[in-house]
Amino acid sequence: MFDISREEIEWAGRKLVLETGKIARQADGAVLATYGETTLLATVVSAKSPKPGQDFFPLTVNYQEKAFAAGRIPGGYFKREGRPSEKETLVSRLIDRPIRPLFPDGYRNDTQVVVTVLAHDLENDPDILAMVATSAALTLSGIPFMGPIGGARVGYINNELKLNPTIDEMKTSSLDLVVAGTHDAVLMVESEAKELSEELMLRAVMVGHKGFQPVLDMIIRLAEKAAKEPRDLVSVDKSDVEKAVLTIAENDLRAAYGITAKAERYKAIDAAKAKVMAELVPATGEAEFTKEAVAVAFHDVQAKVVRWNILDKGVRIDGRDLKTVRPIVSQAGILPRAHGSALFTRGETQALVVATLGTGEDEQFIDSLEGTYKERFLLHYNFPPYSVGETGRMGSPGRREIGHGKLAWRAIRPMLPTAAEFPYTIRIVSEITESNGSSSMATVCGSSLALMDAGVPLKRPTAGIAMGLILEGERFAVLSDILGDEDHLGDMDFKVAGTSEGITSLQMDIKITGINEEIMRVALDQAKDGRLHILDEMSKALTGARAELGEFAPRIETLKIPTDKIREVIGTGGKVIREIVEKTGAKINIEDDGTVKVASSDANSIKAAIAWIKSIANDPEIGLIYEGTVVKVVDFGAFVNFFGSKDGLVHISQLAKGRVAKASDVVKEGDKVKVKLLGFDDRGKVRLSMRIVDQVTGEDLEGKEKAEQGAAD
Repeated sequence: MFDISREEIEWAGRKLVLETGKIARQADGAVLATYGETTLLATVVSAKSPKPGQDFFPLTVNYQEKAFAAGRIPGGYFKREGRPSEKETLVSRLIDRPIRPLFPDGYRNDTQVVVTVLAHDLENDPDILAMVATSAALTLSGIPFMGPIGGARVGYINNELKLNPTIDEMKTSSLDLVVAGTHDAVLMVESEAKELSEELMLRAVMVGHKGFQPVLDMIIRLAEKAAKEPRDLVSVDKSDVEKAVLTIAENDLRAAYGITAKAERYKAIDAAKAKVMAELVPATGEAEFTKEAVAVAFHDVQAKVVRWNILDKGVRIDGRDLKTVRPIVSQAGILPRAHGSALFTRGETQALVVATLGTGEDEQFIDSLEGTYKERFLLHYNFPPYSVGETGRMGSPGRREIGHGKLAWRAIRPMLPTAAEFPYTIRIVSEITESNGSSSMATVCGSSLALMDAGVPLKRPTAGIAMGLILEGERFAVLSDILGDEDHLGDMDFKVAGTSEGITSLQMDIKITGINEEIMRVALDQAKDGRLHILDEMSKALTGARAELGEFAPRIETLKIPTDKIREVIGTGGKVIREIVEKTGAKINIEDDGTVKVASSDANSIKAAIAWIKSIANDPEIGLIYEGTVVKVVDFGAFVNFFGSKDGLVHISQLAKGRVAKASDVVKEGDKVKVKLLGFDDRGKVRLSMRIVDQVTGEDLEGKEKAEQGAAD
């Protein structure tokens, strides 16, 4: 019934198995992949023909993690998987980015990749396996695909680069780098690093590229056994229509791309396009070419004009040379009540970034296959349509916004203080108010400034820059601080973020069939110069964190209590801690190890809450004076509640120098008193002896009287 084909290798110390022919046989390609004991299914289906009028390649990648893969039941009311998590979205993008350039130009058929995690051993992250399985499924499917691709993770542990570290090993790694590519070239890089050098980052990329070569050979062997017949790909000769468009529009496009202002340039380009359409696709009469063919050709001619100018003249769209960064204006503290804020403007790209400080209650709970954990640093990136002068849908963030936000998050996170050094939850919101290239790197720069404005003690300021590439044969040009058009019409989007000491994040996407080590080295060196320049410009606004938190930011103080006292501080059903919060106005967060964080914008609230917690968690000390409240008066004395939850007896002999018949002659219920702890009774019970002391000076009245009497005698 099943025609199963299987390949198996030992890869980085674990067994990698690819199998096809048993599951999802109606898909164009399906591969069951296992690495260690992590198993997933990758499927690919492509429509047999494109939709009429389709002028782009509709590729969709859906990566999904099933809770049963880790033996868990989803949380929430419905107890089933819902909308994609952030990780699922990011891994979907991770798969999409290296495979997209390998579909042939002109292929317009609807194509969908679905990757489902079926088992997770909590040691091997499924993301790398998902890339490998997708590559194998595409290679087997018969769909036009110039693969296969491979992928690998590289860590830097104990000063050594390591291929495919386990999840536990990654906790001590200074680098988390994912690389994908073909036999000959690198297609995609995604990484987070702790201020590593350009040379080390390049070495890591090449270690990863070399490391996945056996996987590529494995996929080819599997394809030799089980690949379907390749589909016929009808290639369309576009030379005639391109020649016609170039004849009409070349001069107009060269003039348009000499205009530095984005809006004016787009207006000139639209005019050139309208002229082409009017001549080649007239409203009346017979057209020589279709409207869709002319539109595609116009786009290709646009790219050629821009690329010719850069390669032949070294002149870019806005007149800059290859290395110059656009003018930068950095401002901090621009919003009056925000905890921290910054406006970072670079050319026509602008980010308004706001930092907000919160308490442990504000930490995000993240439910993943590895379990539920809390995240104290959040970074949210928003790209409203007005930032590019357009109208559009407003709603929940899309894949692009999630991806750009995560890139900036990776760039900033290595520079944050530890929770012990700065016990705040931190949220960054980046509102892109203008965009013409590299808004994610503007977010990195603005986030660094906003955090320093909020008083967050960053180890060092962080900046980012986006690099581009124009590659024609043996000639290439690397561009610093690319414009949106240079990104759109170029061959590479290479983003590098870091400090003056090294790289904290690197992301690379190639739109051609790959680049070599030489180009990456040039790009990294040029990016370093640009990054250092941007840091200098940012220093005109702030060079380090402000000495104090903003006026409206919460203050957090930390104390430690014995773990066996946590229950007493919380109380039955949370009764005690709710009372403390209600009466003091402070927020309180208690960790399992006894760490207590008390937060409020009012210093007196913090002081009162801490005193209350200490009174519950600590034992009273003999000889010290405490404030208390008379809770009950009896004939032989008064019971006083002190130290929060402790009650003690002040005997009548200790009231008013012992010369009263009834305690009620001296005190009544509700009186605020100061008492001194003299000791415990001889039965060792929680019954205490105390003395009333002077309410102003705290002086022991009985002791004072005896001393005065002795002096008189």
